[in-house]
Amino acid sequence: MPRPSRAFDTTTRLRPNDQSLDDQYGEPENFLEISVGMPVIRNDRSGRYADYEIECFTNIPLFKLKHSTVRRRYSDFEWLRDMLTKESERVNIPPLPGKVLFNRFDEAVLKSRHENLQRFLQIVAGHPLLQTGSKVLIPFIQDPSFNRKTYEM
Repeated sequence: MPRPSRAFDTTTRLRPNDQSLDDQYGEPENFLEISVGMPVIRNDRSGRYADYEIECFTNIPLFKLKHSTVRRRYSDFEWLRDMLTKESERVNIPPLPGKVLFNRFDEAVLKSRHENLQRFLQIVAGHPLLQTGSKVLIPFIQDPSFNRKTYEM
């Protein structure tokens, strides 16, 4: 009759670290939550456009505000991507959703663009090199009076 393996006899059960409920369920050391809201259609002298609400919750010290809400147009996102590409040659900046020439205010088009802008912003805002090395990323996300001309290279 074969003998049972002794390996099981000598192993001990791993014990979980003793953690308080605050440690288990408390606020993480660093977190960043960014959401891009559904667009609002607006009219001004130059015509009709859509803008998107960007809401940010964070405790990362580089961000000046723990909670912020700003509004940005698609052209602002294009500008941000161009600036990040110039600033950060070591980081591959993801593409934006394409420009739409026809039916750009169609509900399905706006929903798709909204989802893709959110994905774009979550990727770039979550990148540690962009958080620390970009002069435009954090103001774009948090400053309601953000002006592109201030940051032109």
